[in-house]
Amino acid sequence: MFTTLLAIATIVAAILGAGVGYLATRPTITRLRAELADAAWQLTHDPLTGLLNRTGLRTIHTTVATASPLQRLVVMLIDLDRFKEVNDTHGHDAGDDLLVEIADRLAQVAHTYGGTVARLAGDEFTTILPLRHYLAGDIADRIVSAIAAPVNVQVDSGLATVTVTASVGIATVVSTDPLQDIALHRADIAMYHAKRQGPGRHVVYADGMTMPDRVHRRGPRLRDLRRDQRGSAE
Repeated sequence: MFTTLLAIATIVAAILGAGVGYLATRPTITRLRAELADAAWQLTHDPLTGLLNRTGLRTIHTTVATASPLQRLVVMLIDLDRFKEVNDTHGHDAGDDLLVEIADRLAQVAHTYGGTVARLAGDEFTTILPLRHYLAGDIADRIVSAIAAPVNVQVDSGLATVTVTASVGIATVVSTDPLQDIALHRADIAMYHAKRQGPGRHVVYADGMTMPDRVHRRGPRLRDLRRDQRGSAE
C-alpha cells in the first residue's frame, strides 16, 4: 500500500510540475488526485466499518500531540463480549453486520464528545476523547448502553436480532504520551480488569494496576484465542 501511494503521488507531482498541456492533462490530474485520496483513505481506514485503523489512529494522535502537547486525553479500549457466539451461531456475514452497526454507534458517541473512534482488530475498538468537564465513566456507560442495544443482522432465513455487551478499559493520559506503549497499554490492562468483573463493565486504569495472569483473566478475548491457536499449531 505504501508503494502504491508513493507511485501515485510521484505521478501526480510529475504532471503538476511539468506545467505543460494544462487543458489536456487536467482530467488526468483530477483522476490521479482522486486515486491518491482513495489510496490515502485505504491506508488509514478499516475497509469494513469505515472507521480509522491503527495507522489512522496514530496519525490523529500525532496531530493532536503536535498541536496541543499539554492536552489531557481519555483513551478507551472497547472489547465486545460474546462476539464469537454471533459468528458461530449466525455466520461471519452476520458478525460483519454487527460490527458495522456497533461502529456507527461508537462513532456517534465519540463525535458527541469531540473525539474519534478506531477499529483496532476483530472486535476491538478504541476511542480518543479530549478530557473536559465530563466524567470518563459516564461516557463509558453510554458506550456500553449503545452497544447493548439489539442489532438486526442478515441471516439465511431473513433477519435475526442479536445482542452483545462490551468491556471497556479507560486510561487518562497526556497527548504526548506514546499511544501504544502507554495510552493503549494502560487501557488494555484496565479492560482486562473490567472483563474480570463480568460483561458490560468498565474500569479506569490506576497507577500500579497490572495485567492479570492468564488464568485469572475472564473472557476469553478473540486476541487470546488467536494467540492460543497459533501456539497449538506450533
